[in-house]
Amino acid sequence: MTPPIQRPVHVLSKGTIAAAAVTDAVLILVFAGVGRDAHQRGDVVAGVFLTAWPFLAGAALGWLASKAWRNPLAVRRTGLAVWLGALAGGMVLRLLTNQTVVLPFIIVALLSLGLLLVGWRLVWAGARRLRKN
Repeated sequence: MTPPIQRPVHVLSKGTIAAAAVTDAVLILVFAGVGRDAHQRGDVVAGVFLTAWPFLAGAALGWLASKAWRNPLAVRRTGLAVWLGALAGGMVLRLLTNQTVVLPFIIVALLSLGLLLVGWRLVWAGARRLRKN
């Protein structure tokens, strides 16, 4: 009887995991900041956090649901979970806290958060492939 094939375990440093989490958070803050700037709303710092916190909480749920700390750089497993968590969680929390949720905003958030949260992981994966060659 042959032993089962085991995949190599890639142990990521705590720094890599923290850097991925911080990158997600910063990109969500960028999304919120650009959105607030486009609509010329005052109180920049507090306003950005007011806009961002539901999406940050949703992204955190995506991290937990996907166990992102196991492979925070994974495009499909982690990137998609964080993106969809940020989007769905963000919209639900905005609804629950009487913040604006309209179809155009949902579409912009869908596209923007997808580009940012999945996009940086795609760039990272592409760069890793290029370095290997």
